[in-house]
Amino acid sequence: MKNREVAAALRELADSMELLGEDRYRVANYRDAATRVEHHHEPIEVMAEEHRVEQLHGIGKSIGAKIVEYLETGTLAAIEERRPRVPQAALRLMQIPGVGPKRAMQFAQELNVQTIADLQAALDSGQIAALPRLGEKIAEALRIELQRLDARSQRLPLAIALPAAEEVMRQLRACAEVQSVAVAGSIRRWRETTGDIDILVASSDPTVVMEAFTRLPVVKQVLGAGDTRASIVTVADVQIDLRVVAPESIGVALQYFTGSKEHNVKLRALAVRRGLKVNEYGVFPADDDSRNLGSRSEEEVYAALGLPWIPPELREGAGEIEMARRGALPVLVSESDLRGDLHTHTRLTDGSSTIAEMVRAGLERGYAYLAITDHSQALGITGGLTDDELRAEHAQIRELQPEYPTMQLLCGVEVDIHIDERLDCSDEFLESCDVVVASIHSALQKPRSVQTSRLISAIRNPHVDVIAHPTGRLLGRRPGYEIDLAAVLDACASHGVAIEVSGQPSRLDLDADGIRAALERGVKLVLNTDSHAADQIGELMRYAVGTARRGGATAESIINTRDFAGLQRWLRREHT
Repeated sequence: MKNREVAAALRELADSMELLGEDRYRVANYRDAATRVEHHHEPIEVMAEEHRVEQLHGIGKSIGAKIVEYLETGTLAAIEERRPRVPQAALRLMQIPGVGPKRAMQFAQELNVQTIADLQAALDSGQIAALPRLGEKIAEALRIELQRLDARSQRLPLAIALPAAEEVMRQLRACAEVQSVAVAGSIRRWRETTGDIDILVASSDPTVVMEAFTRLPVVKQVLGAGDTRASIVTVADVQIDLRVVAPESIGVALQYFTGSKEHNVKLRALAVRRGLKVNEYGVFPADDDSRNLGSRSEEEVYAALGLPWIPPELREGAGEIEMARRGALPVLVSESDLRGDLHTHTRLTDGSSTIAEMVRAGLERGYAYLAITDHSQALGITGGLTDDELRAEHAQIRELQPEYPTMQLLCGVEVDIHIDERLDCSDEFLESCDVVVASIHSALQKPRSVQTSRLISAIRNPHVDVIAHPTGRLLGRRPGYEIDLAAVLDACASHGVAIEVSGQPSRLDLDADGIRAALERGVKLVLNTDSHAADQIGELMRYAVGTARRGGATAESIINTRDFAGLQRWLRREHT
């Protein structure tokens, strides 16, 4: 498969265009196309041979022609034309968080920085801090980013690990000897990052399964293969480990290898107190290895220990076993509970789909309502809109409404919170919106007290309904800005403002700890995708749901599980 190779070429073209200051919409389209090609399960060269490249969502004639050009020639004329004007070092430097296109060009051209080692040396010598408009503060931020690079490379984001595991499982199901297949470990617990990818298969013929696994189309390299265990590296350079167990042991194996370690330690301690023992083969009386009390299903395993089944997302050794013993486990929210999405973007700002495309995606999802919430003007990098431009967008949205009688279209905005605590839109405009989402995107290095005050000021505005991605973190790229989360949540509780759980895989913000803190205060959650493309509406909500489940969220604690009438009552502050 040449998917990764083609994706890399499209990303290089996008990076080159960005470095040269070309149209940001085209840059976004090439990046989006690269991601779609890289993660598509079919070989892109086969699709090209069959003239099906443009069947990929977001791949039009222009990008499709470039894909074919690269497959036929091994290069892109568009890259070659720009290459003399783009320092290769700048392309490499752009991959470092905190180094955008302007700084990458500056470092490459003015300091001859070619590598990460060169950048580190320039930081140590003070050359970076001495550059115009930089200074020691930015230099220190770059030092911190370089220190984090090694740590970041050791764990995979969930958004990479989960699709990689799902693709392998999809291909494995073609093997007739695979009775069942499931992902285990931290992925199954919906942790935001994972150290490894573990897949379990139930089969009575592990030899056939091992052979099938090591010969899957997705396999780039076989690291090792035994009778019941094997490890591969996929074409996307992701390591995946497979374990085959007997069908009668799949339940206990799935429980054991899902973890967490802390959960399993507590489960074993409970077993000991009951005169039992648990291992990866079953639950047994402490003095009788011949009598297996539970192994075929996880439900059997937990029942043998006197417990109801505990959802994987809660298995962190943080009180869930005690809750299960008391019969106090929450009925966690499921993806089917969601009735709409209240945070989406279109190509009018930094999205890649039109209003109509986003709306159709919501309809296909079966939603009862969908909000379009493009950025306000302060966020220049996204092409944020003025109040008047947003009003014009809202007029377009309302014109579409008659075409969608089964789904309500909501006119909204993601309004920026300025450093001086002002909102980026007038109160007059905000009052005209169906839903107002407020968030911070600028001055992220300000002190905890400043950021907390910004958020609380927005929460006190009577027009704000939701605080989006409240800590501002980007997983693997930057930690969140510092806030007094307890104070922010207390303000949300006092003013009836909901807080977002973002399904954007780079955010997953709030995290599970923050969700628990919100629920303890009675703060309502909103599960949103922050979608920037039509297909994300269908793809990303599961990440919000998984994160919410980790925090113990129920359908009743979430605003957008309500029908439209219930949502309207909540938006009018008739909160129940």
